[in-house]
Amino acid sequence: MKVGLIGFGTIGAGVVEIFNRNQELINRKTGRKVELKRVVDLDIETPRGVEIDPEKLSTDADDILEDPDIDIVIELIGGYEPARSFILRAIENGKHVVTANKALLARHWDEIMSAASEKGVRVAFEASVGGGIPVLKALNESLAANRIQSIYGIINGTANYILTGMASEGCEFEEVLREAQRLGYAERDPTFDIEGHDTAQKLIILTLLGFGVYVPEEKLHVMGISNIKRHDIEYTLEELNHTVRLLAAARLEDGELELWVMPALVPADHLLSSVTGVYNGIYIEGDFTGPVMFYGKGAGRRATASAVVADCMDIVINPEKRIPMGPGFEAVKSVREFSRTTSRYYIRLEAVDRPGVLHEMAGAFSRHGISIESVTQRGAVEGETVPIYIVTHSTMEGDLQRALSEIMEMEWVMGEPLSLRIL
Repeated sequence: MKVGLIGFGTIGAGVVEIFNRNQELINRKTGRKVELKRVVDLDIETPRGVEIDPEKLSTDADDILEDPDIDIVIELIGGYEPARSFILRAIENGKHVVTANKALLARHWDEIMSAASEKGVRVAFEASVGGGIPVLKALNESLAANRIQSIYGIINGTANYILTGMASEGCEFEEVLREAQRLGYAERDPTFDIEGHDTAQKLIILTLLGFGVYVPEEKLHVMGISNIKRHDIEYTLEELNHTVRLLAAARLEDGELELWVMPALVPADHLLSSVTGVYNGIYIEGDFTGPVMFYGKGAGRRATASAVVADCMDIVINPEKRIPMGPGFEAVKSVREFSRTTSRYYIRLEAVDRPGVLHEMAGAFSRHGISIESVTQRGAVEGETVPIYIVTHSTMEGDLQRALSEIMEMEWVMGEPLSLRIL
């Protein structure tokens, strides 16, 4: 079996490294010789820190896509185009595809999977969620006898590094972000990671495999972490014994699927609270297994390349393997509108320190049927403003947002309020 690699960047170099170091192991485990025949990239001059025969390098994707000897095409260029066109051409030419491209899968899932089904080839994408963590195969195979009840994931290392760094270092968001950029954990423009879009794309794939439903990102509730303050982290840990994590959530209840991506409060004794730094964790509940936790490196050259090569090996062993994409029953009757979901909430308001503030605030919550569990007012943060920390009993999201909109009209409120779900 011969493999062609399109994209000789960080992950691509990791794939070459694995073939260099573990070629004999790959051959022995698959029972066949698996050869990396061709590597294509626009730049084949820059050193990647790995050895490769120059004769294998090319700048023309047709050298892979139109080569009848190549059985498997690895796509690692990312983005939508030309990645989509390359994958569809590979499928049309009867080649199996391995990709780590979660953005492309999240947007063009039906088109790609339908094309592969018609041609009788496989599309493998373990590396698209959780890097080297084997969570997608587990959902499709190891947990196949279960009806999945919920999936909660910390699946963006940049955001997790920032939130756990704020807690361990006692620093503000901007300080930890700069450090993450210096260390290479965050991009120069970190918007995609810190505003939850990367997490949302991965949640789409997890939802497809766990619940058999495709929900595009524009229908998800997505909120990032840039409005989290150091004192939110400190208060929730010291007073509530909870940590703040950017979570992807999919939960099935009475046939309605609840989906969201946002920072949330996780109990300190929950397994997800132990996921720190750039690591990822995915917590899945099946009706027979109960809770199952997957933990590991969610990105990086070696971890992600490991998943890519493992997908290639699985295709070599099982080229005609049927991969069920989600459960074969209509478990999900509808996707619940986010405004109709319920939770306990942590709320932080910045207010002018004057008499009557708490009374006005409590009145607004009461008018919208929101029951308050606790209210704490601490010393001034900036000038004459003080933070007010509120914990509610279980309430509906829509009611909470209406109450906060009313509170925002009050002259004593400074800045935007923060509301976080309590897991």
